[in-house]
Amino acid sequence: MKKRILWTGVLVSAIALIVFSFISAELYYKSSLRYTEDDLQMYMDRFDSSLTVDELTPERAAAFSEELFGARVTFLNENGDLICDTVDDEEESRADRPEVREAMREGEGFDTRISSTMRIDYSYYCRQFQGGAYYVRIAISTQSLLDVYLSSFPVVFTFLLLDLAVCVLMTYLFTSFILKPVEKLAMDAARRKRIKADCPELETLAALMNRMNDDAELQMKQIADEKELVVKAQQSKNDFIANITHEMNTPLTSIKGFAELLAAGVLTGDAARRAAQTVLQQSERLTNLVASIINYNEIDSDDLPTYEVNASKIAEELLETLAPAISERNITLYKHIEPDVLLESRQERVTEIFGNLIRNAIRYNREGGSLTVALSKTEFSVADTGIGIAKENLERIFDRFFTVDKSHSGKGGGFGLGLSVVKKLCRKAGWWISVESEVGKGSKFTVTFTR
Repeated sequence: MKKRILWTGVLVSAIALIVFSFISAELYYKSSLRYTEDDLQMYMDRFDSSLTVDELTPERAAAFSEELFGARVTFLNENGDLICDTVDDEEESRADRPEVREAMREGEGFDTRISSTMRIDYSYYCRQFQGGAYYVRIAISTQSLLDVYLSSFPVVFTFLLLDLAVCVLMTYLFTSFILKPVEKLAMDAARRKRIKADCPELETLAALMNRMNDDAELQMKQIADEKELVVKAQQSKNDFIANITHEMNTPLTSIKGFAELLAAGVLTGDAARRAAQTVLQQSERLTNLVASIINYNEIDSDDLPTYEVNASKIAEELLETLAPAISERNITLYKHIEPDVLLESRQERVTEIFGNLIRNAIRYNREGGSLTVALSKTEFSVADTGIGIAKENLERIFDRFFTVDKSHSGKGGGFGLGLSVVKKLCRKAGWWISVESEVGKGSKFTVTFTR
């Protein structure tokens, strides 16, 4: 950064210095020409205009030149032809010279150029006398524009070296002063600190860097959250496979064991019939497990249209169907079902939600307990007086294959998927399910219809 600033400063100042030098040299050259013309006019004023053509002798020209400190003097006749010249005696007409042509037209003329005969830079001034009877030209050697440029080169070169030294010094001082706040911003940004600008010019940059840091932190948090979700999903997948394996292992072990005994002919008569009955029951249990898993996995992909369902009728039919199981355990039923409660869903979904909750309330109730089923236009609830759920398990009861009482796992076709299915169906319908429970006193599940 410092090198870039240094070379930029050197380049800009050097170009400016060179351009300034050329412009100054040209202005000086033009100014010196004006002064030279004025001097030549003053020289010419000293000429004796009373002289006749016959008096314009080489001696007269030499005397006039000496009077003018050695200036070149030329006498020309009315046609511009050479009469005499103190420097050049080549008898060549000077009528084509710019200053002579101008003098013939205007009475006087001025020009600066390299002499075509002497090859020296001269400034010429020519004046007409006695109505054009003759012309007098005075010339003094002068510098060309190139000479002015070349003579200024040592000074320009010295200033360029001085410019380089000044640029080095100023770059060191100013970059340290200017870049220090920027370096502080960069260091604060690298440390993830909240950046505050020390000067107004850097406030926009500070705000941008703060926003970039915030975005980076947000992205890091999102990545961490996504990673955590991936880990949870993987863990859930592993738990799911482990639970399926565990749930399948018991019926498969029973089926295999009794099938081997039957195949070996070890069991006969009533023992063989009981073994066959066990194989049949365990096969049915295994079939129900597979059906439950398939049903659970198909909920997310179920996009069939919904329609109005009479939830009151479904609740009444379920209680009538489950009446023998309720009576068998001497459970007292209290029902508060409003008539014609209509829900936007499908019959099989509502049946599965209501049925799972009521069956769980029967299964985990105590002998001689009570069961309360209530349905209104805003919610459906099932309360029991059973074993209850510990606080540490309240958040886990909706997990797949989780059962509160492991001794009841698998009885009556239960595999710990019922509440998972209920929660999944409620979430798909846009409903909310909650639970209140106390160990030894019972549980109450409530489905709130939020749409």
